[in-house]
Amino acid sequence: MNERVVGIIGAMHEEINSILQLMTDVKESSYGMRTYYTGIINGVNTVLVFSRWGKVAAATTVTSLIVKFNITELIFIGVAGAISHQLRIGDIVIAERLVQHDMDARPIMERYEIPLLGVTYFEPDTKLVAIAEKAIHATLDNQNQAFIDQDKKDEFLLTSPEVYKGTIASGDQFFAKQVDKDTLLSNLPDSLCVEMEGASVAQVCYEYGVPFVVIRIISDESNENSAINFADFIINVSSKYSHEIIKNIFLLL
Repeated sequence: MNERVVGIIGAMHEEINSILQLMTDVKESSYGMRTYYTGIINGVNTVLVFSRWGKVAAATTVTSLIVKFNITELIFIGVAGAISHQLRIGDIVIAERLVQHDMDARPIMERYEIPLLGVTYFEPDTKLVAIAEKAIHATLDNQNQAFIDQDKKDEFLLTSPEVYKGTIASGDQFFAKQVDKDTLLSNLPDSLCVEMEGASVAQVCYEYGVPFVVIRIISDESNENSAINFADFIINVSSKYSHEIIKNIFLLL
């Protein structure tokens, strides 16, 4: 039986740096223009890496984790833009399935279907989803998120963040216009949020048979307000959530 090695991919450098603080016995290695950090979190062998942005970059990263570092399961964590009207900045989404919203091979096959796989949606590992859900609730219940400065809670209206499970849509497009958001919601009405990596990571894990989970922290509204305080949110909110969520996940693994 293969030794357990958990891969962690983050979508931002700040998130990677915050998670790196949890690791001991850290070693760095460069491979394919990426820096991989190997070490231990709570007694579990771990490999941590920044995905870079976009589907190809993320797919390349997870392939290296599987082939070169022999991971046995994968956690992807990062930010996303809200598509569902019920989501607010600071809410956290756990994928129950992921779809590539820019995949369109019509008329050869149905829109969103992945060529040669006959699959439209990729589903994460249910055990990892359950662990992630418990870890996120523990994070949000931690003295009303005491790890976030009060002025940042006030700035981003982080009064009572909630946890959602559902569909995440991925594609090589940053959503910054309401019309694009509305179009996606009309085409894929069950989508909770949108980002640029998750479904491609899910496809690679599917093809290699590696259990995975994708967690997204809502950073913006996927419209003309998307760029407002985005960098500030990454530094002062999402990176701190990433640290706490990963810490709590590893207490449950």
